[in-house]
Amino acid sequence: METQSLHSKESQETLMSLLQLDPTPIDSPSERPSVNTDKDLPPLPEGTLDDSDSKSPSPTSTSTGTTGVGLSGTGHGSIYYLTRIQRYSSYAFSFFASLHLATTSLIPLAARSVPASESYLLLAREIYQTTLSEPLLVGLPIIAHVGSGIALRFARRAQNIRRYGRQHHVQPSKLTIRNLGVSAGWPTTSFIAISGYGFSAILAAHIFMNRGLPLMVEGDSANIGLAYVAHGFARHPWTSWVSYAALLGLGCGHMVWGWAKWFGLAQKAGWKPDRVTGNVAFDKAALRKRRRALLGLNAVALGATAIWAAGGLGVVALGGETLGWVGKLYDGLFAQIPGFA
Repeated sequence: METQSLHSKESQETLMSLLQLDPTPIDSPSERPSVNTDKDLPPLPEGTLDDSDSKSPSPTSTSTGTTGVGLSGTGHGSIYYLTRIQRYSSYAFSFFASLHLATTSLIPLAARSVPASESYLLLAREIYQTTLSEPLLVGLPIIAHVGSGIALRFARRAQNIRRYGRQHHVQPSKLTIRNLGVSAGWPTTSFIAISGYGFSAILAAHIFMNRGLPLMVEGDSANIGLAYVAHGFARHPWTSWVSYAALLGLGCGHMVWGWAKWFGLAQKAGWKPDRVTGNVAFDKAALRKRRRALLGLNAVALGATAIWAAGGLGVVALGGETLGWVGKLYDGLFAQIPGFA
């Protein structure tokens, strides 16, 4: 009976032959000055084109090396800087919004009178409506916030195309208004972004009616105050109620959810499992926590809307029309708008 040899065969006789290589020294970083060892590693490919619920990018996760336009020497790409412009511009506008909330809602709610609240509004204007403060607290933050948000979508689309190409199809059963442009490389649109676009449009109309139109017609807005808003509600109720309800609802919802995103709370809220990872084997306790966070943030947004509406719509909107020459001045301003004559 032939027995199997216990001696091992030479490597050349096996299927996977071993090759003997001459040892070569490994260059140290100091011997290779051309290699930048301090440079951030490139980001790992993401599993989805959705970027709506991602946190503010860190220096490592947003680094695009030399792909950032004009920013290759810093190790950060355009997304890194655009995100920070969008974030810090919201800080300045939030300061203005806090003052505006106090003078257009909280003080009228406490005073229960439009004439008694006018002096506080004029006092607040000395803070945010000067030659220096108005561009810094209102104009530039709005332009920077909206502009960086739009630029971010183009930058992320370019990044998605570089990573995945233009063809990234979505199943028809999963096609929604949020991921309608995913097949062309566009990231899905979050509800924060959707509310922001709507809020930007209605805010632009609000600024034009209360600041731009008086400057165009009268040369200044010294006579524009809470009585002007109350006069508009009295003379044009339907348009005023719809526009101000949309302004407060979209504005408060966008600002509350936007601040929740900066603090990392919006990413932890949701009615479904984490759609970033796509994990269906979710923990029921974690899902309940996400739903509680979702309901909590919506409750805060609804509460902020109710507080602003309590004084703005409950007191100022019911203040009635203004009589005399000031009322005629207001009518002359509204007459400049088609459909308001």
